[in-house]
Amino acid sequence: MSSAPVSTGGCLCGAVTYRVAGDLRDVTNCYCVRCRRFTGHYMAATAAAVADVTIEDHTMQLTWHPVDGAEYGFCRSCGSSLFWRADASPAAIWICAGSVEPPTGLSTVEAWWSSQASDYFTRPDLPERFTE
Repeated sequence: MSSAPVSTGGCLCGAVTYRVAGDLRDVTNCYCVRCRRFTGHYMAATAAAVADVTIEDHTMQLTWHPVDGAEYGFCRSCGSSLFWRADASPAAIWICAGSVEPPTGLSTVEAWWSSQASDYFTRPDLPERFTE
């Protein structure tokens, strides 16, 4: 009997940690304005089933900020961008890939909303989705 893969991660200060007991989706880079504002560059995110994710908020620092059909989760103490979830996909939670402890075994496979990338950024050669 094989066991599910387990991944862990958390914020910079350690106040918020998480455990994923299941598969992580490969990484998607999102260049939309909201993701750029949330991360300060672009969102590199993996995803998991909500049922597979356990979030430990050791000092009540996880804050969810709603923005038109989505919510962005970050640590109120250190400011780390951690999660994203969409009202349209309640069974999934997107996880900022940089917060996952290596080795992740993940690959970047897709770019979303690349037409919204900032003028300083040359996008990588990835398949595009949601280009407007």
